[in-house]
Amino acid sequence: MSVFADSSALVKLYADEPGHEIVRALDALIVSAIARVEVPAALWRKERLGELDVAQAETLVAAFEADFLGTADESPPYAAVASAPAVLESAAQLTATHGLRPYDAIQLASGLAAAGADPQCEAFACFDDELRAAAARSGFVLVPD
Repeated sequence: MSVFADSSALVKLYADEPGHEIVRALDALIVSAIARVEVPAALWRKERLGELDVAQAETLVAAFEADFLGTADESPPYAAVASAPAVLESAAQLTATHGLRPYDAIQLASGLAAAGADPQCEAFACFDDELRAAAARSGFVLVPD
């Protein structure tokens, strides 16, 4: 089974936060293209809050970027759903349906697009309460449960 992971879950692959062990045990992750912006932003925010020093933030952001973009020798360890017009249109509708913030709506729309393309994508890894509730209402199994 593949799992869609929003940025709140994806950050836990890099930063030791509560729940990181759950996310690190998942296989076959699918993410939204907006994670390219959200994950580094979250890691740099940790630096500004004093949870990481500059060197740690640089290291974690570099590790994320190498994973997200892949390297000449390795493909990215997760698939990214592009923020295509259909995903953005779905996200716009989800803001009304679930009252989500814009980026959360894009995350859910990306998860729904992933599930539409891959019937094995039945789970949604997320640590944001509002987005988790919307994902559950959309039919996803939640991680953590």
